[in-house]
Formats: sequence, C-alpha cells, structure tokens
Amino acid sequence: MAISKVRKNEIVDQYSEWINNSRAMFVAEYVGLTMKDIDELRKKAREAGGEFHIVKNTLGKVAFESLGMEIPANYLDGSTAIGFAFEDAPAMAKAMAEFARTSDFLKIKGGYLNKQVIDAEAAKALAELPPLPVMRAQLLGTILAPASKLVRTLAEPARSLAAVMKAYADKDSASGTAEAAA
Repeated sequence: MAISKVRKNEIVDQYSEWINNSRAMFVAEYVGLTMKDIDELRKKAREAGGEFHIVKNTLGKVAFESLGMEIPANYLDGSTAIGFAFEDAPAMAKAMAEFARTSDFLKIKGGYLNKQVIDAEAAKALAELPPLPVMRAQLLGTILAPASKLVRTLAEPARSLAAVMKAYADKDSASGTAEAAA
C-alpha cells in the first residue's frame, strides 16, 4: 500500500525532529532481527536516553538533506535503523554495540556525532567510553587534584610544627612523670 504525500511529509518532519534533537546518531543494518529483538534494542535505547527507529531510506535521505547534512553512500542502503542519542551519546553507542556483539543481524554502519559523520570504528570507540556521570566524576577529580595538593602543601609546615611541639610536650610530661616517681 502506497504512502500518501501528506504522510511522507509527516514522516520526514518526524525524522528531522529526531535528528535535530540528537547529540549523536548511529546508523545500522538490521536484516534478520525479529520483532522481539527490535523491542529489546528499543528498550536498551530508552534506558540509554535515546530511541531506536527503523527508517525508510528515501525519506531519511530527504530529512538529512533538508537539514544540510552529508550522507555517506552506504548509510541508507538496505534495511536501515538509526539509534538516536538524545542525552548520552556513549551510552547509546554502548547499547547498540553490545547488542551487535550478541547478534549477527545488527551491523553498525557508522553515524553522526554533533551532526558530523563518523565511521563504524569511531562509533565503536565511542561505545568504549565510560558513561557520562563517570566521565564527569573523573573530570572533577582531575580538576580538584591540584587544589587539594596545594592545600596539603600549605598545611604541611603547620602540621610539622604541631608535631614538634607535641613531641616536646610529650617529652616534658614524660620527664615530669619520671621525676615524680623518683
């Protein structure tokens, strides 16, 4: 059954909205996936803050071109699905890459990161990055490390002085106790 021109325009508008709202997109071929597999992948995509959709190639091409985005030749060939990362690009890449490792039917062709084309290897490398909260914690630790080292360095002379004074006080109290016992 043919799709009406109005419905095609609605689909292109929906694709364009997904593309505009995405921090990253991962294009994949899904030949042989069952609906159960697709539903499982969609669930993992939602958990990663994104969505996974099967895309009509010609309408997808129209949507990408209307937004002025480059489309590599093989991206919209065959059975195409796109994972849209609305929140955390590495988490979405990881969800799709892990699914592709366990399934012979999903092959990541490449994608887009901040509207720039990336190949399949870059998409897999992105999947190896830690999740966004972990990256933020690592960055914060790196930023705070020099400050905490500076505080320790500034506090060290006072700490050393206090240790010397305590040693003298302990020595005086020990000698006072020895004299009192004699």
